[in-house]
Order: sequence, then structure tokens, then C-alpha cells
Amino acid sequence: MPVLITDTAAREIDSIITQQELDPATVRLRVGVKGGGCSGFSYLLDLTEVQKETDEVWEYVYQKSEDGKFTQVAGEGMPEGTGGAGAGGAAVATDAQTFTLKVVCDPKSYLYLNGTKVDFKESIMGRGFVFDNPNATTTCGCGSSFSA
Repeated sequence: MPVLITDTAAREIDSIITQQELDPATVRLRVGVKGGGCSGFSYLLDLTEVQKETDEVWEYVYQKSEDGKFTQVAGEGMPEGTGGAGAGGAAVATDAQTFTLKVVCDPKSYLYLNGTKVDFKESIMGRGFVFDNPNATTTCGCGSSFSA
């Protein structure tokens, strides 16, 4: 299963890429884990231009609406029969109204992140990326570390 990126997380990633004046055509979102944290493993997110031959790679295309919302139109995790081309389907035209995000993950991290959903939440307690990891047996209170 892929590492899934929600529409809300994609909107925030697009915003960060724009703010940091990165090239959206070459930048990748690297997801991973490292040892440490209060539960054993910590999540990693990084914008990079490095994509290794051994990396798992997923590509998502999001449609930008006039009100700033993002809707996934192609890529992994699309329900059957929905609007986009889906994985392996026909190409979706990319222009100023779409955002294409390539997600990469090293093989060791993928063992722990298989099927994980990355979201972005804003609340009175703060804002940040959150992980819904079906492989985690326990998580810490802050949500940034887990054990499997």
C-alpha cells in the first residue's frame, strides 16, 4: 500500500514549496522514520530533490479550486470510478491549477509506513502534519513517535 497524502496536507506542502521558492517540478516529499522518540521511532518529512533508485515512489495530482481547496484527481488511493486517472491511468494535464506531488520513501522506512496517511491539522493547540499509521502499535501523546 502507498503512503497517502490528504488534500489538506498537499495544500500545505504546496504552500511551503511556494514560500521557500523551490521548483515544484523537481522537489519530492521524502517520508521516513528514524530510531528515537519516546515510543521508539520518529516520523520524518523533508522536501528534497534527491530520489534514490531504491526508493518507493508515488505520484499524486491535486486540482486547486478558486477558494484554495485541493482535491486529488490522480494517483494512489483514488476510489475506483472517481474523477482522476488513478494509478497507472491516463496522464492528467498539469498547469497552474494543478499541483503534482511526488512522494519518496526508503525501503526500510516503508516497512513501518506502508499504508500510512499523512494529514495536516490546524487547531487551537497548534498546527502540523499528523500521521495515521496502521502499523503503529503504540503512539506517544504528541503523535510524532510510535512503536510497531
